[in-house]
Amino acid sequence: MLQIKVVGSGCPNCQKLEALCKEVINENNLDAQIEKVTDVNQFADLGIFMTPGLVVNDEVVSSGKIPTKATLQGWLQEKVI
Repeated sequence: MLQIKVVGSGCPNCQKLEALCKEVINENNLDAQIEKVTDVNQFADLGIFMTPGLVVNDEVVSSGKIPTKATLQGWLQEKVI
């Protein structure tokens, strides 16, 4: 199962990233769990210094931007065990 963390304060870009993750997961029938991390004190611990951030299986894959749908899909499929 993919462990996905959407890191951000809850701003519109963070919400868009979460929605995009859900969309890609549903369209590709991926077994994944999404966690929202909104506690600013945890951002640096996760390796995120710009939001929105995306952590998949404890690895930072994106920080400070929203990836395209195709890029996100590639990242998630690459991480499927």
